[in-house]
Amino acid sequence: MLLHHRFFLTARRCWKQLAMADSTGPKLTYGRALTAVLLFARQIRQRTPGEEMVGLMLPASVGGALANIATLAAGRIPVNLNFTAGSDSMAVAIERCGIRTIITSRAFLEKVGIADTPAMVFLEDIRASITGADTAVAAAQARFTPMPLLRRWYGQTNDAGALATVIFSSGSTGVPKGVMLTHANILGNIDGFADLFPMSASDCFIGVLPFFHSFGLTGTLWFPLLMGCAVAYHPNPMDAKVVGELAATYNGTMLIATPTFANAYMRRCTREQFQHMRHVVVGAEKLRQPLAEAFAQHFGVELTEGYGCTEMSPVISVNFAHAGTPVPSKPGTVGRPVKGVFAKIVDQHTGEGPIVGREGLLLVQGGCLMRGYLGEPERTAEVMRDGWYVTGDIASIDEDGFITITDRLSRFSKIGGEMVPHLRIEDAINEVLGEVCAAVTAVPDASRGERVVAFYTKTDVPPAHVWEQLNQTALPRLWLPRKDHVFPVASIPTLGSGKIDLHGLRQLALSRVADL
Repeated sequence: MLLHHRFFLTARRCWKQLAMADSTGPKLTYGRALTAVLLFARQIRQRTPGEEMVGLMLPASVGGALANIATLAAGRIPVNLNFTAGSDSMAVAIERCGIRTIITSRAFLEKVGIADTPAMVFLEDIRASITGADTAVAAAQARFTPMPLLRRWYGQTNDAGALATVIFSSGSTGVPKGVMLTHANILGNIDGFADLFPMSASDCFIGVLPFFHSFGLTGTLWFPLLMGCAVAYHPNPMDAKVVGELAATYNGTMLIATPTFANAYMRRCTREQFQHMRHVVVGAEKLRQPLAEAFAQHFGVELTEGYGCTEMSPVISVNFAHAGTPVPSKPGTVGRPVKGVFAKIVDQHTGEGPIVGREGLLLVQGGCLMRGYLGEPERTAEVMRDGWYVTGDIASIDEDGFITITDRLSRFSKIGGEMVPHLRIEDAINEVLGEVCAAVTAVPDASRGERVVAFYTKTDVPPAHVWEQLNQTALPRLWLPRKDHVFPVASIPTLGSGKIDLHGLRQLALSRVADL
């Protein structure tokens, strides 16, 4: 089964139900959504002869969702371009995928300040070219054509192992990698997620993550639309006021976000707006217990911490009750692997394992594991070990199977021969300041290898005070930044996914330290 073919089945079954809406006003039932997909698919096929991959530059919206499904139905592979990553990163994605056509919107380009190019095809022009007769034919096909024939007409293969998309990693630590995900990868991950969060026609997903992010594509596009529930989109996850209004209007019951976004909703959204919310799953960064407690008290719904990576399509584990298990969840962990995903800890130096109850390197495998990195077999081989994906995360798995993430290998500094964890320093600064507002990186040091540099956003607190309080903590002195390496900033560099932009953070540190 292919993703769009499964959508066809869901649309036929849920014909009159609300399928999708967004904050700009459009609302489509499943029947109208399927009709629109078939109309767009014809147009895309006509406008992209001989092309394998088609770029999409659209926000989380009804138009963005339809374009993704229609591109697959046209027999093309959709590649959602990260328009927040800058022109250089987009150029890398376009070149590696051999993209000649980019589907976008003039209104969207104007809003984000991106200039159009000859390669762009606009949704406004596609809509204008569709006649009433075209719509009537597509509606009849959508409603009455036998499903085997509809599948044959829309999509050039029935192989679930075929490529469904390429998602370019955030590039938080360097040049982005093109992660190749198949239909089977994404469908397997959806089935694992649905095992924990079964959805019904009365549910409505609030979709705020971009489709160029794996959690946005799998979690807020394909998951709700294949489960037969509604989804309401808003392209700016930090626009808490509108997110709250959207949740109230559509009786939102599920949301995937980050702790940073959840903190913004707690400040701007009311309990009444979230009164129907049953599940709020957060990931991409560590969930601090004070935020979890405050969110539960404010909204009456607990934050559920999850964990994943693009290479696993993306959900690996969720700290939520698995059916038939004696321990429903454990605060401070990212839960147990979802159905179809397997995890183990090995010694990070020797590779020996599995080991239980102590820290090591986390490896995962399952049917949702990527095909590899596009055009980069060497980089693919670097992260694969006997069929297991090496996450790069330091973690432990307890006797009940719960995973605790300690740090990332990329978020350590080697200072004087000792591995210094950045997250532990961030936690200490956050505790000193009483809120989640710190980010730590490092710069080269001629004598000790590296030096820690700390940033924080509570700008009314002098850096000297922060440094003095850090010295009163139990952190080893070797881990502490120098007094002149603690900086208040208006904001921490972040990516469109909500993660800290580690590359940008390091560049900021290099510029600040160079001025000393």
